[in-house]
Amino acid sequence: MIRVVAWRLLAVFCVALGMIGVVIPGLPTVPFLLVAAWAGTRGWPRLEAWLLNHPKYGPSIRDWREQGAVSRRAKCAASTMMLFSIVLISLSGAHNSVKIAVPVFLCGTLLWLWRRPEPKK
Repeated sequence: MIRVVAWRLLAVFCVALGMIGVVIPGLPTVPFLLVAAWAGTRGWPRLEAWLLNHPKYGPSIRDWREQGAVSRRAKCAASTMMLFSIVLISLSGAHNSVKIAVPVFLCGTLLWLWRRPEPKK
């Protein structure tokens, strides 16, 4: 019972973060919904089904689950936001280690992201 509650709490938390990401530029939506759907398989099958059948986000979740695929549009949006983040960090008063570490991490993330296949229709 405690495990089910923990999975549900994780799912709700990730859905909430995803919904915040809908209105706050730069905060991703789909990655949080991917985690929410994953948690839903373990503790809330109805939430998982709702996410998989969602008209806007369901296809991205299904593409990831079935093919490990990310759409070109999502890759471009993520790349743009990461570039914007790198520019902001470089112009900020952050410590030099942050100005180096964050762009290196984001560049590694971009390399990984662009190596993901695109969905087959």
